[in-house]
Amino acid sequence: MSTADRVSPTASSKDIDPGVGATALRKASLRLIPLIGIAYGVAYTDRVNISFAALQMNRDLHFSATAYGLGAGLFFLSYAACEVPSNLLLVRFGARRWIARIMLTWSILAAGMMFVKTPAEFYGVRFLLGMSEAGFFPGVVYYLSQWFPANVRARTISRFYVALPLSSVVMGAIAGALLGLQGRMGLAGWQWLFVAEGLPAVLLSAVFFFFLPNTPADAKWLSAAERDWLVEQLRADNSAVGSAAGSPAEAGEHDHADGVFHAILNPRVLQLGLLLFCLYIGDYAVKFTAPLIIQQITGFSNTKVGFVIAILGLLASASIVLNGNHSDRTNERYLHVAVPTLLMVAACIVAGLSVAPIAVLPAFAVLFMGFTATAGPAWVIPSSFLTGKSAAAGIATVNMIAILGGFVGPYWMGLAKDWTGNYQSGLLTLAVPELIGAAIVLYMRRQAMRNM
Repeated sequence: MSTADRVSPTASSKDIDPGVGATALRKASLRLIPLIGIAYGVAYTDRVNISFAALQMNRDLHFSATAYGLGAGLFFLSYAACEVPSNLLLVRFGARRWIARIMLTWSILAAGMMFVKTPAEFYGVRFLLGMSEAGFFPGVVYYLSQWFPANVRARTISRFYVALPLSSVVMGAIAGALLGLQGRMGLAGWQWLFVAEGLPAVLLSAVFFFFLPNTPADAKWLSAAERDWLVEQLRADNSAVGSAAGSPAEAGEHDHADGVFHAILNPRVLQLGLLLFCLYIGDYAVKFTAPLIIQQITGFSNTKVGFVIAILGLLASASIVLNGNHSDRTNERYLHVAVPTLLMVAACIVAGLSVAPIAVLPAFAVLFMGFTATAGPAWVIPSSFLTGKSAAAGIATVNMIAILGGFVGPYWMGLAKDWTGNYQSGLLTLAVPELIGAAIVLYMRRQAMRNM
C-alpha cells in the first residue's frame, strides 16, 4: 500500500492534491526518522552497554551480581522521576533545543562511566545518567505526534524504535573489539567501551540543535502546500480525539494545568503505564544479563557473545517493523501487544527451566523479538485519546511508570543470582510480570471495545 493510499480522508484540506500529502509524509519520514532513530540507538547503547562492560568490569572492580544489578537499575529511578517535567520543558523550549540538551549531558556522563572505581561511584553515575536522559523517549514520541497523522503513527514509531534492536546489533559487533583493547594506553577494555560509545551523542547534539525543526511550520524543506496539508491533517486528528473524548480539557483546553493533571490521572494512562512496567521488568532484566548468561551457558568468547546479541538484535528489528505495519493496516493495537507478551511468558518459562543452549538461545530470541514488537502498537495508544500538552504529559507519565520496570528487573536478577547461584530462577520468575501485562492489555482491549 502506498503512502498516498494511507492518507486519511478526514483532513479539512480536501481540496489539496492528494499527492501533496504523500510527498509531505515521505519528506518528513526521510528527514526526521533516520536522525531520531540514530539518536535513540546511541541513547540505548549508552544505557545498556554496561551489560557488555560487566564481562570485565565486575571482575576488575569486584562487583557482586547484586551490586551490578542495583547500579544498572538506578538509572531508571532518576529517569522516571524526571520524565514528566522533562517533557513539559520540551513543550516550553521546543524539541530542537531540549533534545539537544539531553544528548549533550548524557554523552558526558556515559563516557564518564570509565572513571568509576567503587560501587558508590557506579551508583552515582548511573543515577545521574538517568536524570540526564530523562524525557528523550517520551519527548520523541510526542514530537512525532506533532508531525505524523494518527493512521501512520504505529509504523512511524516502529521505524525509529527499530534503532533499539539495531543498536544491539552494532553494540554486539563492536563490543568484543573494544573489550579487546585491554591495557591500551593504560585503560581497561571496559573503559574503552564506555568512552567510545559515549562520545557520538556529542556530535548528534549539535546536529539536533542546528537542523531539527520543531514543527512542520518550521520546516523549510516542506513546500507551503505540504505544510498546510500536515497542519490540517493533524488538526483534524486532534478534533476527532477531542470529540471522541467528550472532554473540553482534551478537546481544546489541553494547554492549561487542569488538562495536564487530567492526562496524568487518566485511567487509560495509568493502565498503559502499568502494562509497560510489567513488560520492562522482563525486557531490561534480560537485556542487562543476556551477555553474562549466554557466555555462562555456551562458554563463548566476548566476541562470539557479541555476535549472538547482534543476531538477536536483527530478529528484533524485523519483529517491530512487521508488527507495527500490521497494526496500522488492521487499525488494531491491543492484540498486537497481547500476543507478543504471551509468547514472552512461554519464553521465560523455557529459559528458566533449562541451561541448554538449544533451548535458552531460541527463548532469548523470542524475548528480544517479543518486547520490541510491542513498541509501535503500545506507544500509539496515548495519542488516540490525548492531544497537545495533555499528550506530552500523558506520554511522559506512561513512560515514568513503565521505566521503573528497568530498575526492578535488573536488580531482581542480581538478587536472584546471589541467592541461588544462577540466573535461571530469576528468568523463570519473569513469567509472572509478563503474564500480568498480558492480562492488563486484554482488559484494556475489552474496555476499548465497550466504548466503541
